[in-house]
Amino acid sequence: MIFAKTALLPEGWAENVRIVVADGQITQVSAGARALPGDAEVQALLPALSNLHSHSFQRAMAGMTEHRVAGRDSFWTWRDLMYRFTASLTPEQIEAIAALVFMEMQEAGYAAVGEFHYLHHRPGGAPYANIAELSERIFAAAGLTGIGITHLPVLYSYGGAGGQPLAEGQRRFGNDVDRFARLLEAVRKAAQALPADSRVGIAPHSLRATTPDDLARALPLAKGNPIHIHVAEQPREVADIQAWLHARPVEWLLANTPVGADWCPIHATHMTEAETAALARSGAVAGLCPITEANLGDGPFNGPQWLAAGGAFGIGSDSNVRISLTEELRTLEYSQRLRDVARNVMVPGEGSVGQTLYLGAAKGGAQALGRNAGQIAPGRLADLTAIDLTHPSLCALRPAQILDGLAFAAPDSVVTDLWSAGRHQVRGGRHIHRDAIIAGWRKAVSGLVSAL
Repeated sequence: MIFAKTALLPEGWAENVRIVVADGQITQVSAGARALPGDAEVQALLPALSNLHSHSFQRAMAGMTEHRVAGRDSFWTWRDLMYRFTASLTPEQIEAIAALVFMEMQEAGYAAVGEFHYLHHRPGGAPYANIAELSERIFAAAGLTGIGITHLPVLYSYGGAGGQPLAEGQRRFGNDVDRFARLLEAVRKAAQALPADSRVGIAPHSLRATTPDDLARALPLAKGNPIHIHVAEQPREVADIQAWLHARPVEWLLANTPVGADWCPIHATHMTEAETAALARSGAVAGLCPITEANLGDGPFNGPQWLAAGGAFGIGSDSNVRISLTEELRTLEYSQRLRDVARNVMVPGEGSVGQTLYLGAAKGGAQALGRNAGQIAPGRLADLTAIDLTHPSLCALRPAQILDGLAFAAPDSVVTDLWSAGRHQVRGGRHIHRDAIIAGWRKAVSGLVSAL
């Protein structure tokens, strides 16, 4: 059981809140209560966010791609470096890296992750004896950390728009639809050993990595689970798809696929106003990764129009170059301010920007992962974050300002406790398995550096 001096409930802030949790779900919320012996006591309790988009292995690249070379660096030059990096990764290293990433996410306040997983095979593309080997490594990391996981095996069949052959660096990712279906079956079987809040969806990587016919065959494999896809991240991508399919990526998806509430288009950075409004009205969740989008030079998302159209959104850490929930929120808002030369942009009408960002991301992230979370209420998963209101960045604020302080002033170290579906994994600001996870990471990195 959990007792909070204050908690953010659907109706607003409440004092002296006691929460009963059973089988990972909140069963009772009582305001004006008192703590009982054995309760975990915290200062302020929030619904925890879900990190809706992660490529965990890229965390090990952080700091390796920030050196300018002759010519103009871009997303595409970064991608070439990433392909060379993946050729050295072993299953053991992939597991250790994922464990570190998931631990860092929980210590930053994320209760769950959408792992957009496209490393499937050996270097060169030959499958492992167990086709689900690398997904099972991700599951092992999720089991160690206790994070909630929506695993999203990626269909990646082609090297570029128009069905181009896979490049050498893409062969570890590659599957045709038939082999992808076999992979997915093996992954779902392995996922049965995970906690009940785990999900397995699908992720067609992008329109450039599949074809219309293959996509039509792959979508039914979701079986009602989340569908995530990269779309319109870069101007060149938009131009390539338009030249091939005679429509822009978002335009084509809306006209040719059943985009709806179980979809999460990742980035959707370069959209027209008409595409923005139509995609928002579809009910899909925009998957925004502001730190990575800034790091790769993608450009800012059209936030004001998206909100005006009633669009849902969530945040993810994508390349994991830096894992910071608070920084993702503030980078999202600051990208809008820099573009529009204005302040307090990501809020429809009037009100708290921090509240719009935090609660919007809590709701949208849960939806994108097929997770019954995002609120502190009976029947919801106990995805909960506790923060320290005595921290200098928060101690002078009124309750109505706390989420503004969290989004714009606080470090992630204000997180004191984190529950993932009731699993109390962060206590006193530290993950309960931090030392073992860090030791595994250091061993993995040592081997990786020597191989590069």
